[in-house]
Amino acid sequence: MINHIDKSLQILKKGGTILYPTDTVWGIGCDATSSKAVAKVYTIKSRSETKSMIILLNDAEKIKDYVKEYPKYVTDLIESYNKPLTIVFPGARNLAKNLIAEDGSIAIRIVKHDFCSQLIAKFGKPIVSTSANISGSPAPAAFRDISDYIKKKVDLVVDMDQNIITPARPSSIIKIDSNGSYSVIRL
Repeated sequence: MINHIDKSLQILKKGGTILYPTDTVWGIGCDATSSKAVAKVYTIKSRSETKSMIILLNDAEKIKDYVKEYPKYVTDLIESYNKPLTIVFPGARNLAKNLIAEDGSIAIRIVKHDFCSQLIAKFGKPIVSTSANISGSPAPAAFRDISDYIKKKVDLVVDMDQNIITPARPSSIIKIDSNGSYSVIRL
């Protein structure tokens, strides 16, 4: 796994894109603080920049670096949730401008996937995660379902977990309001 992490780090540090396994579906990723790298992902997906993407972090405490307000209950919520959880926070900061939603929010997930967690820890910054498909098409349930177009457009295809055939599931999504309360968007 260290070899895969090192190769991915080289690409991310150069502003490149990777196709990689996550704790949900396979993702297209890049440095979440680089507008140029984020623009490449939008181009690969043929996605409008008005549709934001999520970022992955490996530690809930790091969320505070990327949002203005961090309600105290969030860490407990993340730790107690039994499946991947994406949380939409208001007041995004310290991220590529073209990654932040028009309302100033950002979606963040703390990954539990070993590869992702180690990659983010070594990179020291969040990475983008968006499903490995053309915008509007179904998200691929397994690596074998990812189009050759996507595989050819990214700078690196991570060569691990490609033979897993169990269909992946998207994360649950919770949105935090400006007053600190939250609502469930998707279970």
